Amino acid sequence: MRAAYASSFDADNPLAALSVGDRPEPTHPDDDWVTVQVQASSLNHHDLWSLRGVGLSSDQLPMTLGCDAVGTDPDGNEVVIYPVVPTPGDPRGVSILSEHFPGTFAERVAVPRMNLLPLPTGLSVTDAACLPTSWLTAWRMLTTKGRVDEGESVLVQGAGGGVATAAVALGVALGKRVYATSRDAAKRERITELGATALEPGARLPERVDVVIETVGAATFDHSLKSAAPMGRIVVSGATAGHEPKVNLRRVFAMQLEILGTSMGTPDELTELLAFCAERDVHPVIDSVMPFSRIEEAFARLHSGEVFGKVVIDHTA
Repeated sequence: MRAAYASSFDADNPLAALSVGDRPEPTHPDDDWVTVQVQASSLNHHDLWSLRGVGLSSDQLPMTLGCDAVGTDPDGNEVVIYPVVPTPGDPRGVSILSEHFPGTFAERVAVPRMNLLPLPTGLSVTDAACLPTSWLTAWRMLTTKGRVDEGESVLVQGAGGGVATAAVALGVALGKRVYATSRDAAKRERITELGATALEPGARLPERVDVVIETVGAATFDHSLKSAAPMGRIVVSGATAGHEPKVNLRRVFAMQLEILGTSMGTPDELTELLAFCAERDVHPVIDSVMPFSRIEEAFARLHSGEVFGKVVIDHTA
């Protein structure tokens, strides 16, 4: 079957480590695993990090990439794949597809049957393919960790990428006042179209916010601290611009701030997110949809940094 996979590692030019070609059919590590025919998938920065060699070792190569997918199960049901798989050999006890087990950028993928969630009526295959990783992370950041139901305002740092843009769209759909930063004027215009207030990085907000969504890291963290209201929550799921920020601890304890780390989400949270999007008619922000035959172009698009939202792969085209 055709697949896109990491054939080597290249920290400086991850696209050079990407290969597209024939790979063996999926195998089942256990009796409860099934094979899903992939209809649509979406890219994440996790895929680029894998090509750089982060989270993978050379003895795991070649590794089929991809975390997110929607497809059909052996009974013909349309399903959304929850990408976190039990992995006894991993220190975390779990891993994401494409870390220890082949991922979703293939014609078919094997997963535990319990990882299959029904595709809700009213949610398209391409929309649902955006949700299991970045949108699930944003949902957990806002709800479970950020407890946004206790507040009215949200700051999203660095909107444009998958998680941050999802947080903007979900925050607006949840009825919150959403502020979002971006260095790019065109992206700030897109943020405004989503219903949020767009700001340049470091700009003073009209108010201190209850929840800060932080995926940038050192470049924005001081601004996040200064923008948080008393008892506010700063939820961190990434550090694309530095993982060792300076933290003013006086502000943390004086303002009684919470700094919370998170990654991905649970199957129940993904079920909640799918239902929320279907019932509220919330559509993921999609940068582009490309056929699998152009997946190398899709990787280049993500790597360019010009994306706004998700890059989706149509495996049926």
